Amino acid sequence: MTLPTTRVLAVLELLQAHGRMSGPELARRVGVDGRTLRRQIATLEAMGVPVTAERGRYGGYALVPGFRLPPMVFSNDEALALSVGLLAARGLGLAGAAPASASAQAKLERVMPEALRRQARAIDESVALDIAGAGAGSGVDSAALGVLSQAARSRQRVHLRYRAAGGASERDFDPWGLAWRGGHWYAVGHCHLRGGVRSFRLDRIEHVHGVPASFGRPHGFDILAHLVASMATLPRAHAIEVLLHADLATARRGIFATLGVLEPSGEGTRLRAQADDLDWFARELSRLPFDFEVRRPAQLRYALQAQAARLQRLASA
Repeated sequence: MTLPTTRVLAVLELLQAHGRMSGPELARRVGVDGRTLRRQIATLEAMGVPVTAERGRYGGYALVPGFRLPPMVFSNDEALALSVGLLAARGLGLAGAAPASASAQAKLERVMPEALRRQARAIDESVALDIAGAGAGSGVDSAALGVLSQAARSRQRVHLRYRAAGGASERDFDPWGLAWRGGHWYAVGHCHLRGGVRSFRLDRIEHVHGVPASFGRPHGFDILAHLVASMATLPRAHAIEVLLHADLATARRGIFATLGVLEPSGEGTRLRAQADDLDWFARELSRLPFDFEVRRPAQLRYALQAQAARLQRLASA
């Protein structure tokens, strides 16, 4: 502990947990000397926390009997951060993380006012996190995340102003859910301007508010799976099709999800993708532990030949 405020709170926590502690033991646990400890006790008293002090060899400090701290109070941003953090903990795959985070969420909801409780539950029910696809995060307005997650949970349409490469535009949007992938937050749902399913990066949403209309969400729709597939098939310079000589499960283990879409085929697994840089795509294919055939484009075969020649030169150097 380094910050003075953190140490003061640590003193309070220790007194709450142990009831009564000697000055030397309390100072040792907090990591300060006796004089600093006395100043921290004085700070607690100035904050309205009643502390009794007994002098002498067997003296010590204790909270006044019957004193209880008021319930925890969270701001909107604090509640949002806690809810997303607990959701991330469940996605890490650590033993015991799921029941522990569920228990912590229940405890937090007991002390939250109703409006924050609804927001916390909206995060839990409408947000998906791709922990494996973590990257450097982009800044995002927590208010937009809160509005969209609550709208997704309550099936309420929103109106948003979105900034893209071609400029800003406005549209009504039915948010089916939210996901975090590759360092960015996305909202996925039905766009009334385009008349279809679309994904929007939250850091590009300039404004969003609810409108008095509801919507239905397709049953069983997988927000994260749709986001991964749509990112892998964005139109680019080259449409690619490769036949992988592996079953679907093996292909999924060998290819990262954003490379393309995998489809079972009678001959193996078909990989469909889009790419601007065929040399990069050839390098990714060369890492695969199983055989494959390039169906299209022909330029990808030439890129693979160049990659094979480069690897041969490196091996013989």
